[in-house]
Parts: sequence; C-alpha cells; structure tokens
Amino acid sequence: MTIPAQGESAGDPEILLKVTGLQKHFPIKKGLLQRQVGAVHAVDGIDFEVRAGETLGVVGESGCGKSTMGRLITRLLEPTGGTVEFEGKDITHLGMGGMRPLRRDVQMIFQDPYSSLNPRHTIGTIVGAPFKLQGVTPEGGLKKEVQRLLSVVGLNPEHYNRYPHEFSGGQRQRIGIARALALNPKLVVADEPVSALDVSIQAQVVNLLDDLQQELGLTYVIIAHDLSVVRHVSDRIAVMYLGKIVELADRDSLYKAPMHPYTKALMSAVPIPDPRRKDAKSERILLRGDVPSPISPPSGCRFHTRCWKATEICRTTEPPLLELKPGQRVACHHPENFEDQAPQDTVLLSVAREAAELVADEVLAESAETSAAVAAEVADAGGAEAVSASTGTASTGTVSGGSAAADGADAGQESTEK
Repeated sequence: MTIPAQGESAGDPEILLKVTGLQKHFPIKKGLLQRQVGAVHAVDGIDFEVRAGETLGVVGESGCGKSTMGRLITRLLEPTGGTVEFEGKDITHLGMGGMRPLRRDVQMIFQDPYSSLNPRHTIGTIVGAPFKLQGVTPEGGLKKEVQRLLSVVGLNPEHYNRYPHEFSGGQRQRIGIARALALNPKLVVADEPVSALDVSIQAQVVNLLDDLQQELGLTYVIIAHDLSVVRHVSDRIAVMYLGKIVELADRDSLYKAPMHPYTKALMSAVPIPDPRRKDAKSERILLRGDVPSPISPPSGCRFHTRCWKATEICRTTEPPLLELKPGQRVACHHPENFEDQAPQDTVLLSVAREAAELVADEVLAESAETSAAVAAEVADAGGAEAVSASTGTASTGTVSGGSAAADGADAGQESTEK
C-alpha cells in the first residue's frame, strides 16, 4: 500500500490549517436550575497557520489551554467562537457526518498512553479500528496492513494478538502513533506525546516522529511543556499563556532572542547539561505565583500580574500579536530584544517591582542593554519609516529617541484611549 507524501508542491508550502479567533469557554453552572454563573476561558482568541510538511510546537505552563486547542483543531471539541479551516474548507461547525471523511486527514496522538487504548481490545483490533470505521479495505488484507504499521513504529508484528497491559509506556505510545498513521493523515496533532514516558524512551519516540515525518511527509502540531523536546522537532513555536498566544516565531529566532518576557522566563528554566557550569550562578527567572484563574483572567496583558516590565498600559490595554521581526510575532508593549513599543509609559506597577526582585540583576541589565541597542539601531536607520518598511507593522509612537513633542502626543493619545 503506497503512502502519498504531503506538501510536495514547489515554492512555499500550502497552508494546511488556518485558525482565526478560536475560542473555547466552558460554562460554569450552579443551583437547582443549573444557571450559568461564569465560564472558564480555556482558549480565548488565537490565530495561527500551519503549512504542509512543517512542525508547529505549542508550549506553555499547565492550564494555559494547549490541550484544549489541540482538541478544537481536531474537532473533538466544539468551538465557542472563531473559525478552523483545513485545506481552505471551514470545518468549525461540521457535524459528525461532515467530519467523518476528514478524520482520514486529521488524527491525534493522545497524552496518556495508558488511558487512550482500550484494555479489552487486542493491538490488532485497536490499530485496525480506523480502517473499519472508514470502510477502507487495505491491500493485502487488514491483518497484513496492521502488522506493517506495527513494524513501521518499531514494534514486533507478531504482537498483533497481544493486549495493551502487556506493553510498556513507550510501546503503548508507539501503538497510539501506529493507530494515528493508519489512514495516511495529512495533519497529526500530538498532545504531550512523550510527557508520560521515561527520558530514555522519550528520545526514541521523538526520533520516531521525526523519521516518520521525513518518510511520509507528515504535518505536525506538537503540544508539549518540555522546551528541549520542542526545540528538537519544531520548525516554528507558539508560546501560549492563559488561553492566548503571546509569541509565535521560528525555532532559531525564538531560542536565540525571545521577545516576550514570559518566553524569556520559560527559556531560562531549561537546564543546561554542562558539568563545567555546576558551580556557576544560575540566572533562572523566577515568576511570582501561579497562572491566574481562567475564570476571570486579568485585564490588558494577561501576563502583567507576573511580569517585571509591566506598566499601566499593560494593565489597561491588551497588546495585539504583531510581527516585529520577519517571522517573529509577539504580543507585548515592552518586548525583550527589541525597541520599546510603549516608550512613553515608564512607571512600573507595584507587582512589576516585586517581580523584578526575583529576576537576577544580570538578566535585567542584559534586557535593558539589548532593548536600548535595538532602539538606537532603529533610530539610526531612519526612525519610524524604517521600522514600518522592515517589519510591515504600524510603528506610530513606538520609536524611542524621538522628539519630546511626539512623546507627549503619544501619551495624550494613550490617555484618551483609556
């Protein structure tokens, strides 16, 4: 049975998945009449695209909406708002009958390999289920095709008649991968595919996913909280915080120069396996408290309650996701490694002053130095016109080093908007 490769078109790959303004609010009901008294804003308006043949990594703390987003784009959950387009077709509100043909093209690898496999079914029944549900008869027979899939993911084809309890966690995850690949999907959403596995097995499964992508031309959306795993497999990375995407960039740009303070804090938490640095002073950024409740998220920028750069505009105005550098989009009024987007607002909030106490002085000094250097470089290059030409975004009131009158006008405009 030949497996067609995806995304072989010349030039830029086509957009396979496009998400616009996606929302998912889970209602909270109380009382005898079950009246709605609130909602959990699990996913609260996100936009991104996935091109054929690429891997998009999605990272963030627990509870930020990553898994919910994965279930929304595979239509295992019904969105509250926004649109999901697959190959140019709107699949946001398709019913079960309408989604059935698309299930061949969109598959999911679930997080827990122990609960995602039915313990009463054999491995042959589990991996062969997609063929029966879709009414597909593979060449050479069902058993032969299932055994071929098991060998593709590194399992013994003779284990066809065994049950899930006879396998280890890594082997169960491979079974889940074989089931997801059964119908030659175009898009595979992997929700924490290695988080429940031992570290030595994680590398095997990650390498397997990478090899299968090269061999079959798959497109991945990989949800994870392990930044080292995401860096190894992803082409682009989306950073989520409290139901929002705060930064979206290609892998090298994100790891070399993260622009959102939250991304910088995540990157600082990645351990560096270097024995020579065991006595070196850690420059890890410690964030205050936990992620706020998604039932009543903070106003303005949702990260301002834990950010060491938060000012009044962060508390009152939600920053849009703008492309400040080619291929790097960020939602921040005071980004790292770039000129300040709100230079007229310099008074830190009290929570920011408290958060700054948890950040190493070297990190704060480096942040101020790089941001000032970029601002000076942009100003020397010609001010606002140069910024607009190079980034393609509006730059009014964002170039530091301008005249005092311009800063005053910007501050007046901000107070009017409030």
